[in-house]
Amino acid sequence: MSTQQATATGGDIFRIILAILLPPLGVFFQVGLGLHFWLNILLTLFGYVPGIIHAVWIIATRR
Repeated sequence: MSTQQATATGGDIFRIILAILLPPLGVFFQVGLGLHFWLNILLTLFGYVPGIIHAVWIIATRR
């Protein structure tokens, strides 16, 4: 049984910092102008913290 371990790259760190400062921008650099980008804008408008959580989650789970 093999286990894959994900490591953060320099680009991931940059996107996470962007996600904390401006969540939609971090999501945009990860997935582009798709559903997750628009959902993140909506979440950020409803509250800054939900936007950050969603952005970091998208960056951490998408490869």
